[in-house]
Amino acid sequence: MYIFKAAVVGAGAMGGGIAQVITYAGLPVIVKDIDEKQLELARKHVEGIYQSRVDKGKMTPGQMQEKLGLIEYTLTYDGFDDVDIVIEAVPENMKIKQAVFKELDEVCNPDCIFASNTSALSIGEMGSVTKRPHKVIGMHFFNPAHVMKLVEIIPSSETDQDTIDTVEQFAQELRKVPVVVKECPGFLVNRLLMPYLNEAVICVQEGAATPDEIDAAMGREGFGWPMGPFTLMDMLGNDVCYHVGEYLSSKYGDRMEAAILFKEVFDAGRLGEKANAGWYDYPGGGHSAAVDALIKKLQDEGKVKSGTKFSVDRLMMPMLNEAFMCVEEGIANVNDIDMACIAGIGMQINKGGELVRMGPLEYADELGLDVVLEKLQALEQEFGRRFKPADILVKKVKAGELGKKAKRGFKEYTV
Repeated sequence: MYIFKAAVVGAGAMGGGIAQVITYAGLPVIVKDIDEKQLELARKHVEGIYQSRVDKGKMTPGQMQEKLGLIEYTLTYDGFDDVDIVIEAVPENMKIKQAVFKELDEVCNPDCIFASNTSALSIGEMGSVTKRPHKVIGMHFFNPAHVMKLVEIIPSSETDQDTIDTVEQFAQELRKVPVVVKECPGFLVNRLLMPYLNEAVICVQEGAATPDEIDAAMGREGFGWPMGPFTLMDMLGNDVCYHVGEYLSSKYGDRMEAAILFKEVFDAGRLGEKANAGWYDYPGGGHSAAVDALIKKLQDEGKVKSGTKFSVDRLMMPMLNEAFMCVEEGIANVNDIDMACIAGIGMQINKGGELVRMGPLEYADELGLDVVLEKLQALEQEFGRRFKPADILVKKVKAGELGKKAKRGFKEYTV
């Protein structure tokens, strides 16, 4: 099947960004929302992306107008009868998404593919309310959609091969890097990212370090990430991080139990840059006395530990461990796991002042899998079962597959 025309339902930042990506590839797209103001925001967002290209000399004003002319903004489902794919980008709530899919099922042609931009929710559950579960798939773009190259493609157990192949080809035509991921809570990248973010918040609520201290330790001048975890969360939106964290906590239990401070920050309306208040105060992104007060309140009430120590390993080891489990469960192959973390969240390592792109499995191989195992065991002893080493790691160490120094770990090495 070939995609000639697309639609996006939900005109938030992600919906607008996805629409821009589609038009940049030369395809017409309908953008639908229930709120006229939201449609106008999406229009301005798309125009802003294209205007930036014009300002940089990468596009002429005429080319910009040609691309903008490919988008139709609407409050109704008029025109949806001949679209080949609809990408749902509504709020991360299963009931809302299912309601949208039910409506789409009534107005779209039987061959139309329904794709969800969900970052964590079940594709099978969404497809179950339609008459076409074999045509329902996850197509998870990363924020900002016009910049980030990765697209996770998540089939459910009902999705047929033609739908998978079509969406994978479509992603490539959008100049994205598609990675097919077995369905599980959080899929691949968010499943790996949330333990890292959650542990950062646990460190802060326990007084092990401040957000700015952790961001400095994990950023370009420290570990090497493009930005620290708290800057990232404020950019993504703390509401998104909170909801994904709660969902993964409900599915994975102890090892992803959400930090209490996440809820306190969410309830305080500190949703990040878009709210001018998150882990930092905006504009400017400065240290927040309000967050300090939330932490003090939790500690005074005895709801969290205090006086623990921060380390880079506390954040990175849970992420590596989750990557090991994804290999064990066949969520994606080894190379795709590393590529997804590089293309989706910009993972890189600072090696003596040189930033080197490297995914979690190669990084573990470089450290030495025996060293990683020792670190996890020590962290488990100090902080509990959320650091319990994955079985596959233990087996590899016993088999002498220790990583680069043994020329074999999660990957094989010739030199």
